[in-house]
Amino acid sequence: MTTSRLRDQLLALAVFILIWYLAAAWLQNPMLPGPDHVADKLLIEWQQDRLLPNLMITLQRVVISFVSAMFLGIILGVVMGRFSLCNRILDPLLVMLLNIPALVVIILLYIWFGLVEAAAVAAVIINKLPNVAVTLREGARMFDPELEEMAKAYHFSWQKRLRHIWWPQLFPYVMVATRSGLALIWKIVLVVELLGRSDGVGFQLHLAFQLFDVATILAYSFAFITVVQLIEWFVLQPLERYSSRWQKGASS
Repeated sequence: MTTSRLRDQLLALAVFILIWYLAAAWLQNPMLPGPDHVADKLLIEWQQDRLLPNLMITLQRVVISFVSAMFLGIILGVVMGRFSLCNRILDPLLVMLLNIPALVVIILLYIWFGLVEAAAVAAVIINKLPNVAVTLREGARMFDPELEEMAKAYHFSWQKRLRHIWWPQLFPYVMVATRSGLALIWKIVLVVELLGRSDGVGFQLHLAFQLFDVATILAYSFAFITVVQLIEWFVLQPLERYSSRWQKGASS
């Protein structure tokens, strides 16, 4: 991340916290605790050894669901983008999955398979997979035919085609699916945990909701948002810069 971009984001965060603090001080309402109160609650959860274990459990579910959905979605999207028959057969199913509410999928899997970890992770994967497939289908449709002709002329093996022809063209679309996917998956994971798990950030939010404990809700929410933001800064943005360099190099 560039210094100027980091500075701008930190400045925006400081302005947000200042507005939040002033609003909480003006309202003096327990339904809007100030940032100092939320920070105290965050420290208490940390000291009582609840914050980190629940964060790690939720992050583990996010990672497993994300990797699985990306892997399956990329395969499905590329197959549908390259083979028109597969696209015609699978497109109605894809549209149906895109339009089923996430909550319905979660509830059905819990009813069918019970309140087990496999059902929780599967619900997240099913909700994310069609978004990845749609994005990668468009990427597969945009393959450069001249590069394909060159690969045929030089008798490229499928490994060389994957590494030097297909993957570089798909990578920008993979990044789009990755960015949108991370933002979507962790929200669905929280709903899954709230409805049917006994641990994780979503479960802690459920407990806090029952007690109308807004400070705890905000503490856990901001803690996990911080984790996601760190992934954005140190994983996704470097990958995005790599993607941009490849595109510039390919067009020059």
